[in-house]
Amino acid sequence: MKSKIVMTSLAVLAFALGSGFAAGKANFTGTWVMDKAKSEGVPDGVEQTMTLTQTGDTLTLENKIVSDQGNITINDTYNINGKEVEFSQKRNDVVGKGKRTSTWSADGNGFDSTEDIKFETPDGETITQHVTRKWILAADGKSFTVDLNATGPNGSSHTKRTFVKK
Repeated sequence: MKSKIVMTSLAVLAFALGSGFAAGKANFTGTWVMDKAKSEGVPDGVEQTMTLTQTGDTLTLENKIVSDQGNITINDTYNINGKEVEFSQKRNDVVGKGKRTSTWSADGNGFDSTEDIKFETPDGETITQHVTRKWILAADGKSFTVDLNATGPNGSSHTKRTFVKK
């Protein structure tokens, strides 16, 4: 009888712990503003605000970037499920299409994504970019970083942007 109680208790504990880990994934929902002082590789005069909505493994974003070269609004969705998916990304009125894989980090505090995306320029040229991103939410949930590496027709670039909750 005691062994049945112990086994049942262990099963309940294992279920509870398993549920806790699933619920422990980072949630990026909110409005976030780039902290220029804590960011790297960002040109002077650039400001950025992201509005993120996360439901389970789906992260939807509206990214507004203001710079001397003009304003850009990017609409995008990440499916953080470890599977390669086709996606589209809207930058102002230009829509790019590609394939992306996004995977939760082992500790659940963020995710990694890898993508190849193509955009057509107004003069009909096709531009291809390869982009990797590492999103990490701080333990206190008040900031996160995006470590980005991109390769395209103008070479390679790297930025590390830190965002704080508005």
